[in-house]
Amino acid sequence: MGRKKLIPAAAALAAGAALTLAASPASAQPQQSPSPAPAPAALAAASADRLVGSAGTASLLRRADGDALKRTGVVQGTRGLQYVTYARTFKGLPVVGGDVVVTTDAAGTVRDTAVAQTGTIDVATTATVSAAKATAAARARLATVDSAAAPALKVLAWGTPKLAYEVVVEGRTTQQRPSRLHVFVDARTGRVLDQIDDVREGTGNGYYYGNVTINTSGSGSSYSMTDTTRPGLKCGGQGGSAYTGTDDAWGNGSGTNLETACVDALWGAQREVDMFSAWFNRNGILGNGSNPPIRVGLADVNAYWNGSYVNFGHNQANTRQATPIDVVGHELGHAVFQNTPGGAGSGNENGGINESTGDIFGALTEAYANSPLDPPDYTVGEEVDLVGDGPIRYMYNPSLAGDPNCWSSSIPSTEVHSAAGPLNHWFYLVAEGSAPSNGQPSSPTCNSSSVAGISIRKAGEIYYNAMQAKTSTWKYANIRTATLNAAKNLYPGSCTEFNSVKAAWNAISVPAQSGEATCTGGTPANDFSLSASPASGSVAAGSSATTTIATATISGSAQSVALSASGLPSGATAAFSPATVTSGSSSTLTISTSASTPAGTYSVTVTGTGSATHTATYALTVTGGSGGSCAGTNGTDVSIPDAGSAVTSTITISGCARSASSTSAVAVTIVHSYRGDLVVDLVAPDGSSYRLKNSSSSDSADNVNATYTVNLSSEAANGAWKLQVRDVYAQDTGYLNTWSLTL
Repeated sequence: MGRKKLIPAAAALAAGAALTLAASPASAQPQQSPSPAPAPAALAAASADRLVGSAGTASLLRRADGDALKRTGVVQGTRGLQYVTYARTFKGLPVVGGDVVVTTDAAGTVRDTAVAQTGTIDVATTATVSAAKATAAARARLATVDSAAAPALKVLAWGTPKLAYEVVVEGRTTQQRPSRLHVFVDARTGRVLDQIDDVREGTGNGYYYGNVTINTSGSGSSYSMTDTTRPGLKCGGQGGSAYTGTDDAWGNGSGTNLETACVDALWGAQREVDMFSAWFNRNGILGNGSNPPIRVGLADVNAYWNGSYVNFGHNQANTRQATPIDVVGHELGHAVFQNTPGGAGSGNENGGINESTGDIFGALTEAYANSPLDPPDYTVGEEVDLVGDGPIRYMYNPSLAGDPNCWSSSIPSTEVHSAAGPLNHWFYLVAEGSAPSNGQPSSPTCNSSSVAGISIRKAGEIYYNAMQAKTSTWKYANIRTATLNAAKNLYPGSCTEFNSVKAAWNAISVPAQSGEATCTGGTPANDFSLSASPASGSVAAGSSATTTIATATISGSAQSVALSASGLPSGATAAFSPATVTSGSSSTLTISTSASTPAGTYSVTVTGTGSATHTATYALTVTGGSGGSCAGTNGTDVSIPDAGSAVTSTITISGCARSASSTSAVAVTIVHSYRGDLVVDLVAPDGSSYRLKNSSSSDSADNVNATYTVNLSSEAANGAWKLQVRDVYAQDTGYLNTWSLTL
């Protein structure tokens, strides 16, 4: 039987409704209507603009001479929260990774500020590499290129800011996967700095939901699988056009019938659009009233979002299409991630967050739909039988699919679908708790704690509002801060939700962050945040280093904050100017060393004391001193040939009056498109070699950014130390950016 679409009659009924005006007394004089109160969005924009325009917040917002911040929108959250977004330019050039989000309540009071950058920008803005060379470098990233957009000169501020061309190339990878790749090419050297792919891949099944009501369009003998009530939403084949028919009955119930696949996909997408509207006050998947179109019939065991539309293939047995509601919800979740502040960022940790966001919105959509044919759960694609292993991911216990339950420092180098594991686990713990009593499975915690759930809808509301403060450099640590802020702002009279969110982060091993929110119940207490910019610095013994200590009011009213520093090396002193600030203002910290200050790297803790106490950390590296110079850095770029001979970079240590230590540190930054190709060794002055990193064909992530601890106690410190890097496999290139050695 075909799957009929039931067309409900649309009628507006006002039964017995009336507007009653009280009669004015005969002696009453005409009254002037009061001016309407400003809307929350207008109040939010005005407050955020004042904050951004204030000279006292330049450090907080990482502003440099030549910076400009332009308001790009006001996003409405739930419970009156508003999120004001800003894009940055530097000397007229767009900054990628310079985004800012200011959060306010309905009254316009600033609650939080999120900044993508970690430092200020100081780059030359004249390219020395031609646009044509940048295009060639970008095209080389794909096996097949269908099109390449004109290069756009920008500042890339993910990490150390650099002048870069952004080139968007479309085509297919060496694995014949579709790709829409944003490639950032250094405009001074021609090297590829970073890349992000709009295509976010997933997998699904052909699960059917019986005879369902779907919104289509048409009349008489001409119908289309186009939902005019949800703008942009339609479903069809690979050509992009919606399926049409002479009647309004669609599909035949077969797992191989593509019209049937569109019934499932449209029904699931319509539930997701409705869920976002009813639960989170979002206007469409894209947030502007519009929604992406859907394609089915992809000749692949796959489904993906490509930045413009979602596309669904089939299972490995080719017996059903990849259109169950959790997979549809997942892929459209990528569209939400891309179309919230900060967009889709770079790196595996951010990519894992993107994948988990898809899983979270898939679970939320499944819960909202509440179909008896697919009861709400926290498994992903449970009907998919790609290789006979059942679900692709288990949100309540990611380890069941071989994914990590807990966050660790290895997450940034973990494949993105696996890197989603800890966030999926966190969401389940917030929604259901570690020991649910409603039939959902128990969930292990990484610290053997118990976590109380607060419901999937509340967990979703907190995560969705946290996403409105997302920046392009979002990591797990940022989500912890953002969700705690969201819980506190959404439920100001309660600590129940806040405490569950915090307990769940602790339960998956994401550590507490400097200046994160606290909750004491009732009306939010006065509170502030504290940060250091820059967060590190190097100084020769006998000289001084400075950093700006920024504060911001994150709840309640501004307050007086007294500043102090601890953890200084011997012979060093710290001075603040001023020593006490009003939250929202900044102070300059000057750390002065003496000639006798020992060389080394020290963690200086800056403490701000007001109604609460918060800390920030400044990493101080001292060179020279009474022990001589036992550390060094080489920041000269060295190209690494593809599958070629080893290259070296040298640091010469002199004047160090001791042997190297058993905990010597080697910090290495390499820009490379496939770090599994790389072998890295440290070569001592006497020729002894210490292996820091082996090659690995399974490590497909970009770049090396690691600090290695090496026992060099048998080595003399002084002499020429060499870092040796070799690319052992073909097809990927890169360069040694910088390395440092602390003996």
